Amino acid sequence: MTQKISTRFVVLSAILILFNIISYSASPAPQFKRILYGASYYLEYMPYERLEQDVRLMEKAGISFVRVGESTWGVMEPEEGKFDFSWLERVLDRLDKARIKVILGTPTYSIPAWLFKKHPEIQVKQINQNRYSYGLRQMTDLTHPTYRFYAERVIRKLVARFRNHPAVIGYQLDNETHPSGTADKPVQRMFREELKKKFGTAEALNKAWGLNYWGQNIRGFDELPPRDGILNPGYKLEWERFQQKIAADFLGWQAKIVNELKRPDQFVSHDFAGIPGDVDPFEIAKALDVPSINIYHGMQDQLTGYEIALMGDFARSLKGGGYLVTETNAQTIGWSSDAQFPPYDGQLRLCAFANIGSGAELVAYWHWHSLHYGQETYWKGVLAHDLEPNRVYAEVSRIAQDLKKAGPELAGLKKKNKAAVLYSLDSNNGLTFMPFDKTVNYWTVLNQFYKMLYKLNVEADFIFPQNPHFEDYSLIIVPTLYIASDDLLGRLAAYVKNGGHVLMSFKSGFCNENSTVRWSLAPGPLREAAGFYYQEFSNLTKPLALRGDPYKAGAENKASVWAEFLIPEKAKPLAYYDHPFFGKYPAATRNAFGQGTLTYEGTYLSDTLQEKIMFETLKLAGISLADSSLPAAVKTKHAAAADGKPLHFYYNFSDKRQTFVYYSESGVDILTGRAIGQNQKIDLAHWNLLIVKVK
Repeated sequence: MTQKISTRFVVLSAILILFNIISYSASPAPQFKRILYGASYYLEYMPYERLEQDVRLMEKAGISFVRVGESTWGVMEPEEGKFDFSWLERVLDRLDKARIKVILGTPTYSIPAWLFKKHPEIQVKQINQNRYSYGLRQMTDLTHPTYRFYAERVIRKLVARFRNHPAVIGYQLDNETHPSGTADKPVQRMFREELKKKFGTAEALNKAWGLNYWGQNIRGFDELPPRDGILNPGYKLEWERFQQKIAADFLGWQAKIVNELKRPDQFVSHDFAGIPGDVDPFEIAKALDVPSINIYHGMQDQLTGYEIALMGDFARSLKGGGYLVTETNAQTIGWSSDAQFPPYDGQLRLCAFANIGSGAELVAYWHWHSLHYGQETYWKGVLAHDLEPNRVYAEVSRIAQDLKKAGPELAGLKKKNKAAVLYSLDSNNGLTFMPFDKTVNYWTVLNQFYKMLYKLNVEADFIFPQNPHFEDYSLIIVPTLYIASDDLLGRLAAYVKNGGHVLMSFKSGFCNENSTVRWSLAPGPLREAAGFYYQEFSNLTKPLALRGDPYKAGAENKASVWAEFLIPEKAKPLAYYDHPFFGKYPAATRNAFGQGTLTYEGTYLSDTLQEKIMFETLKLAGISLADSSLPAAVKTKHAAAADGKPLHFYYNFSDKRQTFVYYSESGVDILTGRAIGQNQKIDLAHWNLLIVKVK
């Protein structure tokens, strides 16, 4: 490919790339016979030759999995068109000899220096910013045809070289992919083409976004201004969807290439950076055989297991089955040394089995060894900077031995949760453009809901606006659904009418899918199901108490941030504000509609109040609350093993011994072989766990 490429060629090629319909052909989810356990490994980062020494340490520890290759394009292709996979083949051969399985990453998220030198134009140019220079990974324009030309070449070379290698069980597409806010002129032209495809006419776009406001209406799509100075919420929301489409298309494009070349028994995955806010994981997952997620969290006294549960439930819900944890804490994390908190003894073991209890089929650390240079010097691996066995290595070895014994019992878990959280990426973006508070936002509300579930020991799935199966759940929890189509709200109303239960927070149903405020009485299509309407709302400058402390919350009997002036029609008020003006309006309501109920919170409640209403609504939905009486530090998870027998997990996330009564059917602790009887008193040591398989 020549260095000079015409602008017209770039634009047309990019449009063809983005709007080429990818035929996703994800294979059936891989069937894991055991839990895989290991780390990412980078021989190319080592200060000296030590492959044999590292693999021997892995063998001794019982490591069964390694991830390689995802950021080594410049090592694989040190000069343009000259490929060197010999070093990687040596790694794979030695791992295979040790019977260690490998996921091979495509190396596309960090480009070689020679590629930047030749084609600096492939780097991202964000809104109102200069084009990115070289040095930071993941700052390449994913739509640029020049970048895709070189990326496709290295992917094809890599997969063709190793598709038949016995160690390679699957491929990771790129790494924590996001669009990086790419907004160069060709990208903006592609956006206009996308709008033309979606809206058809300029008149339809004018109406959807209200472009007559400030006289910004257009006569043709060629008049649409660039994103740079835009304030219109509808434009900004559609731009974010377009950015999400860029990432989904890029990964779908990679999946198509890999699927052409891989063995039928190999899978395709991608690792999400936790729960992402700038890509649509539901759409990306369509191209994957199994999703992966990178889960990082606090250690020492900050370890609660919350992030493991939240992100694990999210990842499992993307495909409705198992998932892979391709990165998690080994020792310390951070791009500097100002937050180095290595785990206490037992915490790594507790975390590994907490991930597995959520449905993880693989748990891997980032990474095997600590780096001696680069930005991630203090993001330490299993081995510290001295590269010698240590305390963490000893615990990893213990975990590996536990999994050697119990792994076959834990692979292929099935979970049947009756509560679900509706995740709306559109609402998150819409509220980012039109915030209602400086500290409380969509994520605040979602996290508060989930934290109450976690506190009450109730497991949940995540569902998405595209998900057609609301009826699979007894309770759907809806954080601030600010952006929603009439169809989505209609499906929620029908779900309630047919016997489902909904717990919903304020500002839901306010805007349609174009971020346009509905011109019907709020909450629009939800009005009949909610049993109220409102016309006014207010920010709150200080917290308000609820009249009479109806939930016995004491000092936490307060609402804050926002208040909708709810006017009940059929809904039953659950609580009123204790205030001379706001006291006319209920803070929360519950409406019986058809065979179900819709509980609505018109304000932001304290955690204590939220827990009380969550408990009440779960009980109303018939969801078991038996685990809510366990000690606060003890968290539970439940599943069916591959053979159908129940598994019950108990985790002590504290530095103190915890005692409780095991109330389920008698069984066996699969880690120790100890018999556990129904109603037996359990004494669980600090940072320890119990896994009971029912006989």
